[in-house]
Amino acid sequence: MNCPHHCEIFAWKPRSYRDLPLRIAEFGTVYRYEQSGELHGLTRVRSFTQDDAHLFCRPDQVKQEFLNVMDIINIVLKAFGFEFEAQISLRDPNDHEKYVGTDEDWALAEKAIQEACQEKGLPARVEYGEAAFYGPKLDFMIKDAIGRRWQLGTIQVDYNLPKRFQLEYTDEDNQKKTPVMIHRAPFGSLERFTAVLIEHTSGHFPLWLTPEQVAILPLSEKYNDYAREVAKQFEQGGVRPTIDLRNEKLGRKIRDNELKRIPYMVIVGEKEQQDKTVAVRPQGGGEQKVMAIQEFIDHINAEVQKMTKDF
Repeated sequence: MNCPHHCEIFAWKPRSYRDLPLRIAEFGTVYRYEQSGELHGLTRVRSFTQDDAHLFCRPDQVKQEFLNVMDIINIVLKAFGFEFEAQISLRDPNDHEKYVGTDEDWALAEKAIQEACQEKGLPARVEYGEAAFYGPKLDFMIKDAIGRRWQLGTIQVDYNLPKRFQLEYTDEDNQKKTPVMIHRAPFGSLERFTAVLIEHTSGHFPLWLTPEQVAILPLSEKYNDYAREVAKQFEQGGVRPTIDLRNEKLGRKIRDNELKRIPYMVIVGEKEQQDKTVAVRPQGGGEQKVMAIQEFIDHINAEVQKMTKDF
């Protein structure tokens, strides 16, 4: 995990209360020695990438920082079309030996999480024994297309590691104080997030995310130059195209690009070349429309804008 490295970054020079909150983030590689039989595709691996961040703050800043991270995770999950459940993960009340820190610090951390959920009106179920060894956390559980639950985003309140790493800042009264540490990862494991997203969408990524938004299919080699011209205009308009220049029948090109889950196909032939238009075919069939090139660009950008207006 990256927590110790970020603690060392905090500790490398004197800190004032004016420096807080100090937020340190990275996409870091994490290693965990999962046992044989526990590995499962991309959803449980031994080496993964985590969108890891640690927020060092004063005690009076904890709740607001926690609320801010809740907003970030809400935006991330909704952008991908995920429905989620919140889970407050607390320590096992019958086995305090496997956790570090005082009962007082654990009570403060648990209270901060519960108050944040109440303030946001976020229903959250409580699970005992699911806390990290250093503090309680708020986990965001995602259901995939077949109903399995996965933990993706997480926020953790930690009063213990800052003490163990002897972190301190100078407060307004010129006294040395220990900061509170918030661990946050909106995506969690990027590998797991990607795997769940692929299964949840069956590969039909949102239009704003998919690497190729439109496949350009010329009816024959005679229209390859026009297809390239269309692709160039798409790129200039902020649309991501790919061109299928294979010497194949149109039906074969359509079938193959359907399997690639590309949201739109545009077909270009003699009429389209003469009129400077494209014949638009949505993924999965549907009504085919003839549109001017700029009209189609505007349509794609409007769809993306509608999907991404909240982030």
